[in-house]
Amino acid sequence: MAERSTAAVDVADNSGDEPLTAQADQSTADGVANNRERDTDSDEAQGSPKSEDSGKASPPELHSGHKLARRYRLEECVTRLDGFSSWRAVDEKLRRAVGVHLLPADHTRARSVLAAARSSALLGDPRFVQVLDAVEDNDLVYVVHEWLPDATELTALLASGPLEAYDAYQMVSQVASAMAAAHREGLAHLRLSPNAVLRTSTGQWRIRGLAVNAALRGISSETPQRTDTEAIGALLYAALTQRWPYESDAHGLAGLPKDIGLIPPDQVRAGVHRGLSELAMRALANDGATASRHESPCTTPEELVKAIGEMPRIRPPEPAYTAPPEYQRTAYQQGAYGRPTPRPGATRPVPAPPPPLQSRTGKALKWSVSALLIAALGLGSWQLADALMERGGKADDQNQTQTTDGDDKNGEQPRPVKPIAVQGAQEFVAKGDAQHPADVGKTYDGDTATLWRTNSFYEGPVIGPFKPGVGIVYDLGLAKELSTADIGLFYSGDHTTVELYAADSLQPPSIDAMRKIGTVTTSGTNATVKLTKPVKTQYVLVWLTALPHAPGDKYSDPGYKQAITDVSFKG
Repeated sequence: MAERSTAAVDVADNSGDEPLTAQADQSTADGVANNRERDTDSDEAQGSPKSEDSGKASPPELHSGHKLARRYRLEECVTRLDGFSSWRAVDEKLRRAVGVHLLPADHTRARSVLAAARSSALLGDPRFVQVLDAVEDNDLVYVVHEWLPDATELTALLASGPLEAYDAYQMVSQVASAMAAAHREGLAHLRLSPNAVLRTSTGQWRIRGLAVNAALRGISSETPQRTDTEAIGALLYAALTQRWPYESDAHGLAGLPKDIGLIPPDQVRAGVHRGLSELAMRALANDGATASRHESPCTTPEELVKAIGEMPRIRPPEPAYTAPPEYQRTAYQQGAYGRPTPRPGATRPVPAPPPPLQSRTGKALKWSVSALLIAALGLGSWQLADALMERGGKADDQNQTQTTDGDDKNGEQPRPVKPIAVQGAQEFVAKGDAQHPADVGKTYDGDTATLWRTNSFYEGPVIGPFKPGVGIVYDLGLAKELSTADIGLFYSGDHTTVELYAADSLQPPSIDAMRKIGTVTTSGTNATVKLTKPVKTQYVLVWLTALPHAPGDKYSDPGYKQAITDVSFKG
C-alpha cells in the first residue's frame, strides 16, 4: 500500500515539481545558539522529497525589538528564506529564550505550517524540540518553539571528525525510536539532516522541526516512512565516515567519489564498526545494490528500531587514564628558601656537605649519645619483664580461668539473621503513570522466572526529572527489625541504584513522608542493601532511581529499564 505524506495532519498537496533552490542570505539553526544551518543544499544531494512552488507573499518587515502578542521580543534573525523568516526571541512572560518562525498570513503555505505546528505540539514527545505556540495574528502567522542553547548540531560535531561507535549507536537508536513514535501518530519529518539532529549537554539526542520544517518549505512525499528511514541511514553513514552518502557535497560534508556508487561505511574508512556499517546500508535506498552479507533493507523507522534491538549492544569506551603530574618540590623543600635568586644564565654553586664529627668534641658527643641509648634500652627491658611476671602471678592466683561479665560488650554474640515473609505489596507511584502494578506479586512468589518490570525510558541512567523513581511498597505483616534486603534484577550493565525507605502504610502519600534507611548501586543482576543498624518497620519501599540501558526484547523497547525478579528481607 502506497504511503502518503504525514508531515502534518492536513498539509496542502500543491502541485509543482521544481526543487527548492532559494538560498538563505543569513541562514542559521533555529534552536541552537551559535550553530549555523545552511539551506542551500540541493535536494539531489540530500535525497529530499519534492517541494512546492515558493509562496508569492513577501516576508513581513520586522526588526530586532519587535514584540509579538506583547510577549515574544524578536532578538536576532537567523534564517530568511522563501517568504518566511526564523528568529531567536525572548519570552518576556517566562523569561526564557525561544525560537520563532514567521510568515505572512496570505503566504501559500501558511495554513500548512499552522496545521503542522499544531499536530507536532499534540505529540508532546520530549525527544523532539517542542512547539510552544502556533498563532495567526492579523497579517502574520508565527510558530514558537523551544530554544536549546546547550545543544550542538550533528553538523558541528562532525566538523572535528566521525563519531565514536558508541556515540553513533546512541544517535541512531534514539533518533530511530523517536521517529517510529512520530509515525505511529501520523507525523513525518521529511527534512532529517545533520542540522536537525542535536546532542544536549547531558548526551541525549533531540530532533527539531518535526513536520514544521517540511511545511515551511512545501515538502511532501508519497512514501514518508521510507524518506525518513533513508534520512536516518544517511545520518548514521555520515556519523561513521564524516562523508555524505551521495556524490554531491552537503551539510559541510564531502560526498562520495563519483562513479563508484554507494559503498559501505567500513570500505570508506578503516575501523568502522561492522554492525553499524551494515545497519546504515540497510536503511539507505541503494537500488538493490545491497551486499550479500547484509540482511533485508529497513523501509520504516519501526523496522530500523527492531534491527537495532537485534544488534549486540555497544558499550561506552573506557575512560582514558591521565597520569598525575610529577611532584614538584617547593623552594623550601629544596633548601633554597630565603636565598637570593641567581641571575639568568648564571651557574649556582653546589653547597658542600658539612664535615663529619671528627673533632675531639664530636667524638665525645657520639659516645655520650650511645651511652644514653644503652641505658634507656636496659631500663625498658627491666620494666617489661617485671610487668610480665606480675601478670603471670595474677593468672596463677585465678587458677588460669577467666570469666566475662554479662554486660561486657566484647562478649556479645552476633544476632542470628532470620528471613521475613512478605504479606503483601503494592506499586508506589510518585509522579506520572504506574508501571505494571498487576505484576507486583511476582516479585515475592518464590519463582525467579517471573518479574515486575518498569517502562522503557529514553533518558538515563537517572530517571529524573520525568519521574523521581519507580518501585514497590512491601508489607511485612507486623513491625519487625529489618537489617538486609536482597533484590534480584533482570538487566545488568550501566548501573542500577536501589534505595530503601521505611513507610507508615502500604500507600504512603509521598517520598518525603518516608524515612530513607539504605541505598546501593550495582551493575549486576543482584542488589543487596545492608542497613548500618536494624530498623523496626512494617512497610518497606524498594525504590529504583537509576536504570541500566538494555536492548529491545519480548518485554519492552530498547531504553533505560529494569525488572525485579524476586525480593527477600531479613531481620
